[in-house]
Amino acid sequence: MTHSPATQQYKEKQAGDLQPGDFVFPPGDGPAEEIRTIEVLNDDYGVAALLLVTMVDGGTVRIAVGSSVPVGDGVASHETPEPTSPESAASESDTGASTAADGDADAQAGPAVVVPPRPQTPPAYTGPSAEELALIPEPDGTPEAVVRAAAANHKGQSGVHVLSERLAKGINTKSGSCLRDLSDLAFDLCIVLRDPDHALAVADLLNVLPFDGNLDRWASIERGLALSSFICREAGQAERAAVYEKLLRAPESQEEDPFKARINARVRQRSLNEPNLYDKEIFRAIDNGNHEAEREWRFLRLEALMFLRAHGGSKTIGEEELARRIGNELEAVRA
Repeated sequence: MTHSPATQQYKEKQAGDLQPGDFVFPPGDGPAEEIRTIEVLNDDYGVAALLLVTMVDGGTVRIAVGSSVPVGDGVASHETPEPTSPESAASESDTGASTAADGDADAQAGPAVVVPPRPQTPPAYTGPSAEELALIPEPDGTPEAVVRAAAANHKGQSGVHVLSERLAKGINTKSGSCLRDLSDLAFDLCIVLRDPDHALAVADLLNVLPFDGNLDRWASIERGLALSSFICREAGQAERAAVYEKLLRAPESQEEDPFKARINARVRQRSLNEPNLYDKEIFRAIDNGNHEAEREWRFLRLEALMFLRAHGGSKTIGEEELARRIGNELEAVRA
């Protein structure tokens, strides 16, 4: 009975660990083929689902994410046997009888156990240390007292008054709407009212909250961390700003699956390199003469730029360019 080379002698490798240059046995009885490129295909929800592997000879193989595939060195299957002389043939026939018994014993023992390679170690958690967290001061009183103290300096400001009155009734850190009100209040204090000290005090009520897997709640915490990093950078407190930036990036390294971690890192870097800065929306509002809509879109652009700056910029926008653009947007929204 003829067996496929993949069933005769191979080792398995997880699909997420495949790299160009590896040799994989395609379905069928053919030899191992060298991989030229690997393309990750997402499902309709944006999650990596399939690998499209292109071989050097142009053939393609689709492999499900998370599966294991047989791989080899790709050399033995392409080698051609050298001509055998009569003398060597005779010596081989003499040794054939002695090795036959050994071969029968190995066959009775069964095939060797194939142990898949261990996946790569997931990235380590890179959150701030206890000493670094100590740079964030404790709130002066209860969270509600911090909010009331911030609003007391800006009487007559309707936006701040509405938010502070709602928050003063009780701050529930499990409520997404409550966290959103806190981040809105911090932004209004810093950007509109030019009160960075009280804005930072309010934002610190958010900044110490850990990532619990809820992306809606984390979006508000993320806004507070990016704003706090900006305030501290502008005030010359680089060490404290670095703590906020570490807290902002900490959830990125908590994925335990190494393949998903690599995919998430690739998607995250793409979003940093190609951020949505609301250019079309702003230009449309300018063309329509809608200054209020333009200001709201510029607010969102300012948040996106602060988020990029807290990440240290990207491959397309450096920190100096970010600082310049943030300054321009601040002037526009404060005008």
